[in-house]
Amino acid sequence: MYSAIWRFLPGPAWLRVILVLALFAAVALVLFEWVFPVIAPYMPFYESDVSVG
Repeated sequence: MYSAIWRFLPGPAWLRVILVLALFAAVALVLFEWVFPVIAPYMPFYESDVSVG
């Protein structure tokens, strides 16, 4: 998988490293901004049954 991304990217190795880091940062941003907030209510740890008192 990662080798396919590496072969797809243009330029010398130093440019590919920068592009791969930017690609991974973009994927992480999309996950944290849109995907995780949408699925959070469906996760089992969203509701807690701990009571005080």
